[in-house]
Amino acid sequence: MKNHRGVTVVLAGTGINLALGILYSWSVFRESIGNSIATGGEGAFAWDPASINDPYALACLVFAFTMIPAGRAQDRFGPRVAAFVGGVLVSMGFLLIAHSVDYWTWVIGFGGLVGTGLAFGYSAATPAALKWFPPQQSGLVAGIVVAGFGLAPAYIAPLASHLVGAYGLLQTMLIFGIAFLIVVSSLSMLLVRPPPGFKPAEFQSRRDGDNRKTRETFPHADETPQTLLKKRQFWALWLLYFIGAGAGLMVIGSISGLAKLSMGEQAYLAVAILAFGNASGRVLAGILSDRFGRRKVLAGVFLFQALLMFGAAYASQSSGALLVVLVATLIGFNYGANLAIFPSYAKDLWGMPHFGVNYGMLFTAWGVGGFVMIKLSEILKTHSGSFTLSFLVAGGLLLAGLALALRLNDHKEAARTALRN
Repeated sequence: MKNHRGVTVVLAGTGINLALGILYSWSVFRESIGNSIATGGEGAFAWDPASINDPYALACLVFAFTMIPAGRAQDRFGPRVAAFVGGVLVSMGFLLIAHSVDYWTWVIGFGGLVGTGLAFGYSAATPAALKWFPPQQSGLVAGIVVAGFGLAPAYIAPLASHLVGAYGLLQTMLIFGIAFLIVVSSLSMLLVRPPPGFKPAEFQSRRDGDNRKTRETFPHADETPQTLLKKRQFWALWLLYFIGAGAGLMVIGSISGLAKLSMGEQAYLAVAILAFGNASGRVLAGILSDRFGRRKVLAGVFLFQALLMFGAAYASQSSGALLVVLVATLIGFNYGANLAIFPSYAKDLWGMPHFGVNYGMLFTAWGVGGFVMIKLSEILKTHSGSFTLSFLVAGGLLLAGLALALRLNDHKEAARTALRN
């Protein structure tokens, strides 16, 4: 019997993330705000250029820390309620900033309301989907659902660029606010948990002996949030998430400006192309981590990402559009891989009963890493005039993360090998 309901939940979760992924299109909005600051005049954004990324950086931070209460709400009230609340909050944030060029309004609207709404929507999509599928498919399922978040800029970036050109930035925010309310609230109705006693079709089709082998190989885990904070491995994963996410968000938040030098008004295309790398990295990393183990794939991602950061230091000084887009796309690919590996790792190690809160606690590293690296990158760029130093710092941190990743334990890696044999 095919798992049709589970597929529906996966598609609905992916659709919600396709909307929520507007966060990764900030660089398009950033360019419009920057142009307004430079032009000046009545109705212009009168911000300090060094603070231009503040709403985006704060949104990442709020998104991450709100994942803890949002995950708790998902665990307690179900994914429908959490996702619906997320859609309403994101919509409210966009409707608020659609009526002002004031710095603090954008900090509150985009950084606060949008960041909070993203957490409630994102916290609902992945857990709901994972519960419909067996452990050996966790990476694939998580990768597909979160791929929506990474792929979003592929359509939002050119759409936002067109709308800003046709109607202006504030009117574009109004359009997005209305669209969010309709799309996310509608799809949230399709997010449902499996009924009590449900077992994925893959389990049901196995012989009793294989079922026993599966249960023994993937023993039931039920770590509570209170015990998690005492585990060394939690903090190791937290630090790795901080590094991997922070390095990627630094590039994503500035890619439009980086590409502006070589691509001019078509710079938004770099954001859209990067999105395909971001999304494909999530799916492929999920599949590979199911096959070869989380630790091995995570270490490979950190090594590749470090090399790319050093390459980006050169690309940031280059006028070649192809080189800039290629490096940015590969960085997006590796960044996206983190978003598939870490939730799967969390499920492997700590189980599903408290997954919403447990992964929310781990996800705070994503927000702190993004906030720190985005702010640091903007400060370094303001003082040096380029992104070169930012990329070199990120590359060094990724190499340190590689050393830490190689020391992680992955007790399910042998389990997957046993199931395949």
